[in-house]
Amino acid sequence: MLATLTVALCAIGITLTCAVPTAQAAPRPTIVLVHGAFADKTSWDGVASILRREGYRVVAVDNPLRGPAHDSAVVDRTIRTLPGPVVLVGHSYGGAVITNIHDPKVTRLVYVAAFAPGAGEPIASAINPLQYPGSQLLPPALQLKVVRDSAGVGGYNLDAYIEASAFPKIFAQDVSPAAIKTMLAHQKSFAASANLELSGRPSWATTPSWYVVSANDRVIPPAAQRDAAKRIRARTTEIASSHASLVSHPAAVAGVIRQAAG
Repeated sequence: MLATLTVALCAIGITLTCAVPTAQAAPRPTIVLVHGAFADKTSWDGVASILRREGYRVVAVDNPLRGPAHDSAVVDRTIRTLPGPVVLVGHSYGGAVITNIHDPKVTRLVYVAAFAPGAGEPIASAINPLQYPGSQLLPPALQLKVVRDSAGVGGYNLDAYIEASAFPKIFAQDVSPAAIKTMLAHQKSFAASANLELSGRPSWATTPSWYVVSANDRVIPPAAQRDAAKRIRARTTEIASSHASLVSHPAAVAGVIRQAAG
């Protein structure tokens, strides 16, 4: 009422200090970045740096790589400490993790060359060679080792990792040698059982989603990514990139995250 009266008096020429209240802009979301297998949170450094320069609060979390149920609970504990809203971003296996998070603060999801399983599906179904041929993530490049793991049976687990000489051509063929060296130094092994763990109710069913397809991916076949993006009704961007698009094309990936945050 006061705003209406002020506008009316100003319109007929009565001298007042005319200040009409305006709606406050919505707060910028916090962007939470979840890395995938064979990497750690430093894989997001390029993307995070761009977004922070633009004024976004960015949190890159440590994904334990033990399985979707376990890891989504770990990431959700971080989300609970943050003010809302949140844009949740997952690369590769990190997509399966964000799919299993249902925090009401999360208003947008971004999948980057990522798994987006449905309820009761294992992530391995997205790289089924009969349906989606082309993945090169196979032995002998993919190797196994026994690791100490408090979440495993008897305190141990069987983990997968990519052999160092095969890592560039399979995971990151468009990444510079210097960056490859850093990525190898930060490679984290991945619980082999996580590939077969059945996913829970998918967050993408009720949350607006974006998807960045890596057209030259040698880990998750591009056809599998396109089908995943279509199924989750994502706004989709495709870039000519390896699986490690967040490292080789950080500006393009940050741009899609910015769209989701906007």
